[in-house]
Amino acid sequence: MSHDHNELEPYGAKDGVDVVSGVPVFPMGEHQLRRADIDPKAAKRAELQVASMFGISAICLLGAVISYVVVSNTLFINVPMVGKVNANHFSVGTLFGLGIFLIGAGAIHWAKKLMPDDEIVQERHSLTSAPEERAEVAEIYKRGAAETGIGERKIIRRTLLGALSLFPLPLIVMLRDLGPMPGTRLRETIWDEGIHLVTDATYRKIKATDMQIGTLINAVPENLLEVEHEDENLNERGKASIILVRLDPADIVSQQGEGWDYQGIVAYSKICTHVGCPISLYQQRTHHLLCPCHQSTFDLSDSGNVVFGPAARRMPQLPITVDGEGYLVATSGFQEPVGPSFWERG
Repeated sequence: MSHDHNELEPYGAKDGVDVVSGVPVFPMGEHQLRRADIDPKAAKRAELQVASMFGISAICLLGAVISYVVVSNTLFINVPMVGKVNANHFSVGTLFGLGIFLIGAGAIHWAKKLMPDDEIVQERHSLTSAPEERAEVAEIYKRGAAETGIGERKIIRRTLLGALSLFPLPLIVMLRDLGPMPGTRLRETIWDEGIHLVTDATYRKIKATDMQIGTLINAVPENLLEVEHEDENLNERGKASIILVRLDPADIVSQQGEGWDYQGIVAYSKICTHVGCPISLYQQRTHHLLCPCHQSTFDLSDSGNVVFGPAARRMPQLPITVDGEGYLVATSGFQEPVGPSFWERG
């Protein structure tokens, strides 16, 4: 016999058996009071334990910030069962992790020892609640908030607020590891007027007469050799790398500046404007440059414009000419930022 949903009896137990599943229902035994429920000294002791956890958590979080600033990131120490580790990373990670752990442990200890421990049986019922039931739930919520004792137990409240207020501090301080604000560094390269174009691997100057139609050469600025510091050299290389392609001048539809090619030789940034992947996949017949990462496609015969894929900006073009000996040189730097978009770029 079928019943309408509204005619179903409330879920629950009848004669010691669940009315839905038929599984026996075992009644709960007599509620056992905790020591903190009957002994004020035990309750006070638990309160001090919780407050101690929150207080030590605050000290650990402050210690993490101090360690981050004070402990050298070039210092290494030996940790038993771990081995040689960076002292800065170890101290910051240990103190920050301990601070987070103690906030959680203190909250659990607070709930287990001091908050109400009454067992409540709620029979299952239909999901639609009457307005009276919703009002009752709201009242229970308010009563539960009051029963936590956070209003009365000032020492717990204060130490908890202190620990929670310090919790974000190490996260904010460690943002420093993301590096300095870029300023104009992401907008500028070492290309400039009169800088020779040299091959990426051998640093040979490139003559225009050495390039045939369809030739592609990976190139960098000659003054890259003057950047000695390894990290700085890699940074500048990443921004200044270009590709050279020789097109039939009749196939060039447009350029980003008048006369920026030299007899069909065009120079474009090698760094995809989507997420910065290096590109060297060139289709001679279509003059398309294909990014291997996400298939953004650029037309080198038409100002490097995007013809397919997720990239939203064209490939920046480098204006070039030749010097008195026929070697390719830049006539200026890039006129727009190279690489992927970032937060300061319009």
